[in-house]
Amino acid sequence: QFDHVAFHYADDLDTAILADVTFTLAPGKILGLLGRTGSGKTTLTRLLFRFYDPTAGAIRLGGADGRFVDLRATSQAAIRQRVGLVTQEVQLFHASVRDNLTLFNDAIDDRHILAALEELGLTGWLAGLPDGLDTRLEAGESLSAGEAQLLALGRVFLADPGLIILDEASSRLDPATERLLEQALDRLLAGRTAVIIAHRLGTVQRADEIMIMADGHIVEHGDRALLAADPHSQFYRLLQTGLEQASS
Repeated sequence: QFDHVAFHYADDLDTAILADVTFTLAPGKILGLLGRTGSGKTTLTRLLFRFYDPTAGAIRLGGADGRFVDLRATSQAAIRQRVGLVTQEVQLFHASVRDNLTLFNDAIDDRHILAALEELGLTGWLAGLPDGLDTRLEAGESLSAGEAQLLALGRVFLADPGLIILDEASSRLDPATERLLEQALDRLLAGRTAVIIAHRLGTVQRADEIMIMADGHIVEHGDRALLAADPHSQFYRLLQTGLEQASS
């Protein structure tokens, strides 16, 4: 829940990165977030992960009891247990695939790791690694961009957060890896609340709601199917021109 949220950087109070952003995303719904570079969409998701606090207004997360809690009253450690973040740049460690998936959490045993990968449809990918879970990664060298994204999805699935923030990678992948990513995303997002910064039409089609931002403001927000069928909506026009072009 965003309640009249505004954000300025401390050294530039005259420039609003976000201005009067207000919306509520219901549990289990997926929000597709669109907008040109600099529109504020990435800042919005970083606020959700509490990399920054809003300059004005409040951001609240709902709990299982239906009550909302202000993010500023929540520690970053607690937020990381409830919010999963997958960005275009995946941080890999000089360690085994196992440690990269669990982030060195020894409490997660191989049975849970393998079950998570099977649920995501990634057992074939794991079988293709030379030493399975023991395969040692050299950060930035051992995996392709697509494989790193697969690992990141497995990492988030193991953490089992209620809210997922996905900054979809815009780089083109080989067809086999892209199919694996699409399948893993479908399973990862099932039943979870998600905010997706979307660059491609395929990911937008997953969304229940669409929000378009420009200059730190929400310029359109509504049900995806209704907006897609409305020739007067901005989303309808984006579908005609192509999302990759409109996001650049």
